[in-house]
Amino acid sequence: MSGPQRIVIVGGVAAGPKAAARARRLSPEAEITIVEKGELISYAGCGLPYYISGMVEERRDLMATPIGVLRDPEFFAKVKRITVRNRTEATAIDRESHELEVRDVQTGEVSRLPYDKLILATGADPVEPPVPGKDLGNVLRLKQVEDADAFRELLHNGHCPYVAIIGGGLIGMEMTEAVTECGQAVSVIEMLPQVLTMLDVEMARLVEKHMESHGVKVMVGTRVERIEGEDGTVARVVTNRGEIPAQLVLLSIGIRPSVSLAREAGLLIGFAGGIIVNEYMQTSDPNIYAAGDCAEKFCHVRGTPCFLPLGSVANKEGRVAGSNAVGHTERFPGVSGTACLKVFDWNVGRAGLSAHQARELGIPIETATVSAPDRPHYYPGTKPIILKLVAEKATRRLIGIQGVGAGDVIKRIDVAITAMTAKMTVDDVAHLDLAYAPPYSEAMDVLIHGANILRNKLDGLVRGVTSCELKAALEAQEDLFLLDVRTPDEHDAGSIPGSVLIPLGAVSGRSDEIPRDKRVVIYCKTSLRAYEAVRILEGKGYNNVEILDGGFLAWPH
Repeated sequence: MSGPQRIVIVGGVAAGPKAAARARRLSPEAEITIVEKGELISYAGCGLPYYISGMVEERRDLMATPIGVLRDPEFFAKVKRITVRNRTEATAIDRESHELEVRDVQTGEVSRLPYDKLILATGADPVEPPVPGKDLGNVLRLKQVEDADAFRELLHNGHCPYVAIIGGGLIGMEMTEAVTECGQAVSVIEMLPQVLTMLDVEMARLVEKHMESHGVKVMVGTRVERIEGEDGTVARVVTNRGEIPAQLVLLSIGIRPSVSLAREAGLLIGFAGGIIVNEYMQTSDPNIYAAGDCAEKFCHVRGTPCFLPLGSVANKEGRVAGSNAVGHTERFPGVSGTACLKVFDWNVGRAGLSAHQARELGIPIETATVSAPDRPHYYPGTKPIILKLVAEKATRRLIGIQGVGAGDVIKRIDVAITAMTAKMTVDDVAHLDLAYAPPYSEAMDVLIHGANILRNKLDGLVRGVTSCELKAALEAQEDLFLLDVRTPDEHDAGSIPGSVLIPLGAVSGRSDEIPRDKRVVIYCKTSLRAYEAVRILEGKGYNNVEILDGGFLAWPH
């Protein structure tokens, strides 16, 4: 090869600019070109809901460096020595001649860019449901900054008091808060039985209940039949459960990898819909790489391909693609299904496998749900969190975690995914030497507490039932005895219907009131006292007792 290496990158939002910057640092003489169909480049797409709500005041903040320099084509040219051809669409790849065909969006002029290495960072596109009326005015999607501009203007002009969000995934949930912050009434319509399918159902129910406490109308298990309008603009959403008034609708039922350019070039597309890549981010053509939402991921916890459209993953993959494109060997090990979001004043996160996913894969598991404060109860500002941990029975390995609550959930998610990456058992996690001081955690951190509950379950010391399982048993009028071992004041302030109050201190002396011939489920605020009651009763020969996982704090019904 004569002359400097030519690197062409398709996509200028997350993975593309990261790949370009990495390639430039490793190869100062390479000719690097970014091709981007839109006008704006290198913006924080994950920050769009916060720009819409007004939390991020200026749109340029989404496209600026930490010191406030705008990342526009001039910045890339002067600071990075990278050519950016925005408003230019990549239309075809000629793999034999190593050329990318592009079209100027404004003039229609077609030209060709020669490349030695090509990096595809084409992202993902919103899924378009077959719903009549989806093209009416004020029915929007959220993919780029211009979409956010339109949404923000409509929200802040006061003419859209009712907003409907169709879809209960990450974007839908983040937009729910954004819309509510702007003072509008919002309905979330989700066809599946729960929002946030990344969570197990009982954890999702807690999030739904929290949203409802903020005035959001949550409609799960609801199918949108059509969107109706007046004078060409949306007026209502018609569902199988009735009509929802709406002057503004967000269609957010999901996204899929944007792979048409790759498919037409004959590159292999994977089971999860993305471009197949190896650990070096190479496609089936060794001179073409793919990174970001368009590339298929490998989940090393699940052991299967997956689709995980996150800015964090896109940036890491872009860095690896940029490294390998200029000959610096670097591997991307895969993902672990880690994701988080903010739902009003709650933090929500997960990593690894949910219990539902593990069971679908045929993995025998044990789970534990723990409710506890994120810091000691005596320290000002302490807030509750609820964690659900999943362990593989055969190996005792921690393979999943979910968390919700106002406290510092994400710290525990990050510790847990680190432990999972290291293939730690719950016994290992229980003995982690985590940092402790009252401003940050309890002496026995809630994650360690949850790991110990899992150990007790795996060792056969206690059995548990989830809130959804208990609710189903109660609705089926199963002949069970529901025991509340809290104080009378706690019981009077709120309890599960049908429960019998026997405070923990009285359980031993009143055990004759507790049947031995039917299922007994015991709960308290967090199920710590419930576990003590189980041990008391089992010491008296009971073999029919179990706890409510997470206690009354985790009861969303």
